[in-house]
Amino acid sequence: MQLNRRIATVALHDIFMAALSFEISVLVRYYTYGAPQSPGFLWPATVVFTVVCFIAFWRAGLYRGIWYYASFNDLVAIVKAVTLSILVFLAIMFVATRLQDFPRTALLINWPLLIFLLAGPRFLYRALKDGNWRAAFERDADTRIPVVLVGAGDAAEMFIRDQSRGRNANYRVVGIVDDKPNRIGRDIRGVRVMGTIGELDQVITALDKKGRRPQRLIIASDRIDRMIVRDLLDKADAWGLTLARVPRLTDFANSDNANKPRLVDNGGQLQAIDIADLLGRPRKVLDREAMARLIAGKKVLVTGAGGTIGSELVRQAASFGPAQMTLLDNGEYNLYRIDMEMSEKYPEVPREAVLGDVRDTTRLDQVFAKELPDIVFHAAAFKHVPLNERNPNEAALTNCLGTFNVAEACRNHGVGTMVQISTDKAVNPTNVMGATKRIAEMVCQSLNLARSGGTDTRFVTVRFGNVLGSTGSVVPLFQRQLAAGGPLTVTHPEITRYFMTTGEAVELVLQASAIPEEQTSDAATTEQGNKGEVFVLDMGEPVRIQDLARQMIRLSGLQPDKDVAVEFTGLRPGEKLYEELFHDSEQLVQTGHEGIMLAAPRTIEYAELKTLLDQLNVAATARQTDQTLQVIKTFVPEFESDLTSTPD
Repeated sequence: MQLNRRIATVALHDIFMAALSFEISVLVRYYTYGAPQSPGFLWPATVVFTVVCFIAFWRAGLYRGIWYYASFNDLVAIVKAVTLSILVFLAIMFVATRLQDFPRTALLINWPLLIFLLAGPRFLYRALKDGNWRAAFERDADTRIPVVLVGAGDAAEMFIRDQSRGRNANYRVVGIVDDKPNRIGRDIRGVRVMGTIGELDQVITALDKKGRRPQRLIIASDRIDRMIVRDLLDKADAWGLTLARVPRLTDFANSDNANKPRLVDNGGQLQAIDIADLLGRPRKVLDREAMARLIAGKKVLVTGAGGTIGSELVRQAASFGPAQMTLLDNGEYNLYRIDMEMSEKYPEVPREAVLGDVRDTTRLDQVFAKELPDIVFHAAAFKHVPLNERNPNEAALTNCLGTFNVAEACRNHGVGTMVQISTDKAVNPTNVMGATKRIAEMVCQSLNLARSGGTDTRFVTVRFGNVLGSTGSVVPLFQRQLAAGGPLTVTHPEITRYFMTTGEAVELVLQASAIPEEQTSDAATTEQGNKGEVFVLDMGEPVRIQDLARQMIRLSGLQPDKDVAVEFTGLRPGEKLYEELFHDSEQLVQTGHEGIMLAAPRTIEYAELKTLLDQLNVAATARQTDQTLQVIKTFVPEFESDLTSTPD
């Protein structure tokens, strides 16, 4: 209905201009010949001319054009349509009247006048909206590679315009599909919006019949969600096309007109589809005001600040205006890198880069006494499953004792909140990494249960799955293997994992941390009457690693099992076929915040916790691996390990 109203409005405008131009032309002709006439004295001819124009304009597609994207192509179409209208009208009048008593020179006046009346409002509208007079008259040029754009908005128009500017442009846009039905059948700079995204197969078939089969699909809209991107990748693969995207609007540089972006000069290069676009999960609606209240004006300390999660925590926390940022890490290079990034992006935020190990209680006490943080994000941990499996003593010292050391430092120095970053591998763990992270959860739960009042440190645990692109994750491995020509190695055909982007994970960590304690569900209340809080992030559906590998091959423009092989190497020590976000005994409940749930895992009394941690510390420090594993199993009875001896 909206589309029909818009077309009707444009049609009425053009018809009115046709009638007006004819009347003005006739009156001007008689006036210049010294025989002025009253308006409408040749009204039958005006009616005929208007009807002819209506039909010609319809056939020329003038009503389908979007005025906001009026261009030189539209001007050419108007000239052709007006010329055709006048020629057809002349033929009709010759047959009907032999042009007797008809002012033929009026048509010479009418031709430029009607072109002006049709084109003028279009380009004026475009210029007023765009703020750029020259952009309306840039001409499209044919290019070598035919493409179909997905999305009919600003990015699509700018891409078409950008490709029209240079003689060496790489692409020729032969069609557009869009998710807004009201744009179907309309034109952008002479390119037709041919159908909806769901009708892409029919659009490609129609173009193929016309000899304009595309070679590439290009996403030109930020509205395209991840499920649609995955579907587009499947369709592109089925048609033998490649898939890319134009630079996002956030990647556009500001022009002189601050209200309108322009394309960054990137040599006509497109962006590859990010693997994160294929996760198939829409972004969550976040309570940024609550997140700001959590961080703004507070002193924030992040352990593991140079790691994947830790560095993203630093970035996002800095954006909320903390009073002070303390970056703690035992890796010099990673700490240097995030410190330099902070100096460039957030120079106004006071910060301190601190080299230190969470195993070192003296160093922690020194740092906490000096910085006096209000909130601590504990992201320091050993996370690589095979390495932890081969070095369980080191995993225990860092993941278990390190977490306890940080938690005790928080209690001793009056920290308001400590947020422990956990993992889905802590649920029913089959490896040392998962078991030690489950113990870290229990440390924070136990200390939270032991709180004597509201002024004591609140301990919050946030559990989630794998982060795309993190150190040691499968995506960088696949990227390296692709660069080397393959094969891509997957441990098992049916192995699955939960995935989330780093930015989304940290956003939800901050959101969970900002949930007031009184809003947590009664389902998280333990027998002791206090809350052992473990927030679980909604990771969406698990992804089969084999499918992820094949999608990455296709995104590189290659064919799986043809250009690049996918090989199965067998499960590694401690590796599970699938991960779990919560234990069967944990009742997950909603928190009222999208994407965040609350669980109440088994807890342990502080006295028992301290006794077992002391035993673990003695065994791990002495590198008594068998004893270390036994204490871990005492903490986590569901932990199963085949290890009897390890290198450490």
